[in-house]
Amino acid sequence: MKELGDAINESLSDSEEIAEVISRIKESGYDIFLVLEATIGFNKRDEEEDAQPGPDVVTSIKEPDFTVNAQDMKFLRSLRIAIDDAA
Repeated sequence: MKELGDAINESLSDSEEIAEVISRIKESGYDIFLVLEATIGFNKRDEEEDAQPGPDVVTSIKEPDFTVNAQDMKFLRSLRIAIDDAA
């Protein structure tokens, strides 16, 4: 599992296309962060199941963490939207 995660991370890090797009975003004056989540499931196959292909990847959706930074607050205020600080 760790090797697969490392391979995915390395392929994204080494992508010239991703690096180019991130560079253009930064040149436009924005800070950027990228969060990707993948859930990979493994099931041990029995000999009888070997002949029947099944799903190799299981995905799930997880509620994202919600954070608001100072730039977000400034943008919301410009739209006359207030959020509760306790939230």
